[in-house]
Amino acid sequence: MALATLAIGVAGAAIASSADAADPRQQLFEKFESAVKGKKVAWVPVWLGVLESEWTRVMQQNFDNYGIELTVRDPNFKSDVQLQAVSTLINEKPDILVVQNPTTTLLARELKRAMSLGIKVIQVNMSSNTTTDAYVGADVPKMGRLLAKEALDACGGGKSSGKVAILQGEATAAYSLDMTNAATAVLKTDPSIDIVSSQPVNWDANKASEITTNVLQQHPDLCAIISVWGPQTAGAAQAVKNAGKLGKIKIFVASDGQPADCDMVEQGLYTKNLSYTADLQGEAIVNAALALLQDDRPAGSTQYAFYTTNYWVSGPQDRQYCFVVPE
Repeated sequence: MALATLAIGVAGAAIASSADAADPRQQLFEKFESAVKGKKVAWVPVWLGVLESEWTRVMQQNFDNYGIELTVRDPNFKSDVQLQAVSTLINEKPDILVVQNPTTTLLARELKRAMSLGIKVIQVNMSSNTTTDAYVGADVPKMGRLLAKEALDACGGGKSSGKVAILQGEATAAYSLDMTNAATAVLKTDPSIDIVSSQPVNWDANKASEITTNVLQQHPDLCAIISVWGPQTAGAAQAVKNAGKLGKIKIFVASDGQPADCDMVEQGLYTKNLSYTADLQGEAIVNAALALLQDDRPAGSTQYAFYTTNYWVSGPQDRQYCFVVPE
């Protein structure tokens, strides 16, 4: 009886062991862990501002959980420093390189070099002329069209002067170019709309204030302002307020969901804010990296796109579409 019991026990253990070995859920986890654990991700934004710091926080938190090493370089808005940082990191051979392009051309050649060396590349929100393994960010032309539609609804059809001003970001940044071009195309569908100004402000609130002040002096009957990025628009809103036209001139803003942008809407300084919520984008960056690490195809073989969803913020009821900056 003891021998029979022992035999049954051994057989049961063998069956259990075989079942464990063939468990597809366990196999999937082991494949995932093998693909990602111990891998290295290098991240070079244009600078570590509020938006980029939120992306970095979410990336760090997730990558720590998966056993992935994250290296961050902050060029502090200096193009030459960013180019050097990207070049140096490529030579260090990370598994994934994540970049935010200040212009369409600055990093284009280095991104090609990275992929030729087997490094998979993710571009975030601001793309270059080089298409890489993945893009994570807003559907920028769509945002431009949505902003323009709001301006048309407010100013088009002869219901006002029809005068609209556009505040671009950096003139050679894909994010600014694509949004401006898309918005302009929509505005031009209404012959009553007059785009009286479309100028780059280089992401600078002071420059936006200066340009808006000049536009208001020349066009005191301005109907609306479209701006491609929230923080730079604060200067324009202040110029509108100083001119005594707060609420009379509609201000439609594209934003990454910074708390200050929600504050501006709630204070009546922005009419509506089209948010793409940076914390959710951070999660999308992580998911793109995890997907590429599990993909056995070589660098440069894929062209994934992870487009983030836009949310309108028009008052306190939409506060969830602005992220909370950790203390």
